[in-house]
Amino acid sequence: VNAFAIPGGFIYVTRGLMSSINTEAELATVLGHEIAHVTNRHSVQQISKSQLAQLGLGIGSILSSDIAKFGQLAGAGLGLLFLKYGRDAENQADAGGFRYALGQNYDVREMPKVFETLGRISESGGGGRLPEWLATHPEPGNRIEHIEKMLDTVPLDQRKLIVAREEYLKHVQGMTFGEDPRQGYFEGNAFYHPQMRFQIKFPDQWKKQNLPQAVVAVSPNEDAIVQLALAGQNSPEQAASQFLSQEGVRAGNASRTSINGLPAASSYFQAQTEQGQIEGLVSFISYGGQTFGLMAYTPAGKLSSYDQVFQSTIRSFTELRDQSKINVQPARVELVKVPRQLTLEQFNAQYPSSVPIEQLAIINELEGPQALIPAGRTVKRVVGGRPAGAS
Repeated sequence: VNAFAIPGGFIYVTRGLMSSINTEAELATVLGHEIAHVTNRHSVQQISKSQLAQLGLGIGSILSSDIAKFGQLAGAGLGLLFLKYGRDAENQADAGGFRYALGQNYDVREMPKVFETLGRISESGGGGRLPEWLATHPEPGNRIEHIEKMLDTVPLDQRKLIVAREEYLKHVQGMTFGEDPRQGYFEGNAFYHPQMRFQIKFPDQWKKQNLPQAVVAVSPNEDAIVQLALAGQNSPEQAASQFLSQEGVRAGNASRTSINGLPAASSYFQAQTEQGQIEGLVSFISYGGQTFGLMAYTPAGKLSSYDQVFQSTIRSFTELRDQSKINVQPARVELVKVPRQLTLEQFNAQYPSSVPIEQLAIINELEGPQALIPAGRTVKRVVGGRPAGAS
């Protein structure tokens, strides 16, 4: 659930945020907020070359001279390194977003609802989703109060301002809600990727994250990391040779073998970075017309502690054959126009959702199960998806 701007003026709004707000005016204030970050050059001031390198985390990227020390890299692998703005930058962006949205005749009285929703998502744990907004936009505690003070300075009652609730909701009808399991999902320590038809098992108690560019797991002590990513269409031998020929990399014992019947090339390695030496095991596996790279590494001197774990994880990569895992579908947003006045609890009984009622209240901007929904109002529900409680 997030929106963010990066250098170059590119602005992104996630499906999670779009399915959590309810009006075009709310979206306009979010976009205005991010535009203000761009025009005030906040992202340029905050982002560093090392963070850019970490955002592009991939096989071999640890060898970049711009990569931060190992512990920070582990954090990047988990998607925990986001740009953070300070109080002044956030106040500037709030004021800019308010001004830009109002300039396009949007009803900025909708703006506080965005922050209320984000706060509720954070407090509830977001139904299993990371409250990423608060990672990129620290909440100083007075954001809503700051916006309300701005509202007091402009006469709005006599203006015909745009809210566009119904028009906006039409755009979220059928939208995937939450993570799309077809792009990969975890069940316990097992990771399944239905579209690419593979599975792998990560170690117990490790922190795991499915990122767009890699699947990453970090040890409980944050002193070891395993990552899986696509490594191109070269053969495993060619991919291994390319990896091991990088400057600063020294190859160890290597082997050409198969992993669960799939052609593979593996090698131990050591690598010298500006932050110190690392050592680990890298394997390249040919499957489905592509080569997958599995890299497991730890600071020098600790490989013996993790060697068996690394080997076991890499050897668990195999074809996914279980049709129940392959055929999984994402949850989706469905709109319902309420025929008569109902409480949210009554609505949920008549039009069940596959998410908890507390989460349903948040995405519909209702206070709770007993909140009244007037007749004729369009309400979001969530249908389908993996069974409740699946990790």
